[in-house]
Amino acid sequence: MIARLQALSAEARATFWRSLQTLNATRVVIALVLLVYLSFDNRGLRASGQYLYLQICLLYLGLAIGFALSAVYVQRRFVLQLLSQIACDLAIISLLYLAGGGMRSGLAILYLFPLAGLAILAPLVVSLFCASLVSLFLLGDTTWQIFLTESDRDVMQAGLYGAAFLAAVLVVNRMAAKLIGQEELAIQRGVEINVQQAVNRLVMANIGDGILVVDPDGQVFAGNPAAQQMLGLVGPELKFKLSAAVALAPLAQAYHAWREDATRATAFITIKPFNDAALEGMTAAWGARRDLAAHLKVRFAAAETRGLGAERSVIFLQDVTGIENQAQQLKLASMGRLTASIAHEVRNPLSAIGHATSLLAEDLHDPVHQRLLKIVSDNVSRVNRMVEDILQLSRKAQSHHEPLALDVFLAELRAEFIETHNLAPAILGLSVAAGTTVRFDALHLREVILNLLNNAVRYASGGPDSIRLDVVGNKAQRLELHVQDDGPGISPEVRAHLFEPFYTTSSKGTGLGLYLARELCLNNEARLDYEYRFDNSDSADGSPALSGRFVITFAQQGKAA
Repeated sequence: MIARLQALSAEARATFWRSLQTLNATRVVIALVLLVYLSFDNRGLRASGQYLYLQICLLYLGLAIGFALSAVYVQRRFVLQLLSQIACDLAIISLLYLAGGGMRSGLAILYLFPLAGLAILAPLVVSLFCASLVSLFLLGDTTWQIFLTESDRDVMQAGLYGAAFLAAVLVVNRMAAKLIGQEELAIQRGVEINVQQAVNRLVMANIGDGILVVDPDGQVFAGNPAAQQMLGLVGPELKFKLSAAVALAPLAQAYHAWREDATRATAFITIKPFNDAALEGMTAAWGARRDLAAHLKVRFAAAETRGLGAERSVIFLQDVTGIENQAQQLKLASMGRLTASIAHEVRNPLSAIGHATSLLAEDLHDPVHQRLLKIVSDNVSRVNRMVEDILQLSRKAQSHHEPLALDVFLAELRAEFIETHNLAPAILGLSVAAGTTVRFDALHLREVILNLLNNAVRYASGGPDSIRLDVVGNKAQRLELHVQDDGPGISPEVRAHLFEPFYTTSSKGTGLGLYLARELCLNNEARLDYEYRFDNSDSADGSPALSGRFVITFAQQGKAA
């Protein structure tokens, strides 16, 4: 019995002590009832001038109080306390049974209380042994009464009591054993769950990707530190709704689009917490960095919560900038080894091929020959342009960060671009405050904007303001130049490789234009990003329409008159 108790967990042993305390409290109540009822019953021994009932009940009450205090303040030797208490119960009840006249007193039912308690707290063998002793005692007393009164009518009743006690002990002990086993299993599962939660917290706290746990309405229930940093909310926990903050609208809209169409499980968004007044209280209290925009790759996944009564989804946030930089560094490592030999090994043969093509064009007039020569000439031009772009990588490091009048610069560039491409003036819109200045090399900025405008011309509809240049400010004291058109947005698959060198979706492109544009921006302490926008007015059914724009974020806030 002692070994069985020691094999249980600390929580189960504590449950045994609580059960013993409950048994003691019940004993005190029974003693009080017996004291009040039996000692003042005129049919009892008090009518004969004896106070045996009263003395036994007072003794039982004193012992019950002592047992109760011992189980509370002296939680040692559980088996000894239990067996001594049960022995006392059986002895006191037996005295009351004999003093009350045996089976006719009706006090035999009191044996059920200690036997049931013993069946709960002790092994089955011990419980059945005590129940057998009680049954033999009842049968022995009734047998003795037969010799005294020559009446055997109480023997059957004693036998029924004994059988009932044995059956009750057996049933109660089996039920208690099952409950103890279930409690042990629950405790074990609780420990496993706590360990798993500790591991999950450790993984979430140290993983580089951001993780958010949300419900179908966009209510955030949990998030790791990486997600808090990416969203500009650094604090002990995340408890808010995605739609409550304007800066998080791209994330909320992307999540809503995924809920409606499960195939859109990946999206690219830009979070600008510095543009949202709703986040200022949280970030001010938590000390978050809110001066930089975060360009994120977002993935959505539904948690398996079927049948649990609550639906949860997980949003994975990944900082795309770091991934893009790693990919670029890998490609640049190999490209750098080729740059030195390109000028001599490639440009000279290209010049010879181009010159030979021009000479042949003067002598060959057949349309088929002319078409073949044009193919050769076009490919020579393409390869030569690629060589120029690669060689420019080594020249772009020399920049001059002089103050540049952005309004004058953009106006001149707009007029030149319209004239060069023979466009209607209304097609290219411009919005910039007079007197706006930035620190950016003029030649570099010209090349960046021209690259973006050339891409916009290919996809714009050609209507009024189908291409726009807008200069806006943000609360982080930085100027942004938005270059956008009314054409379809770039797909998430293309966006994942948009700024990688040599990646292109055009058969005539080199895949270096956007890469060079971003590198030139970085060299001038600026940043070039592609931001997605959701506009409900652009779709016939009112669902968010996907579009985007290129955003140049300058190093510092310019001055406006």
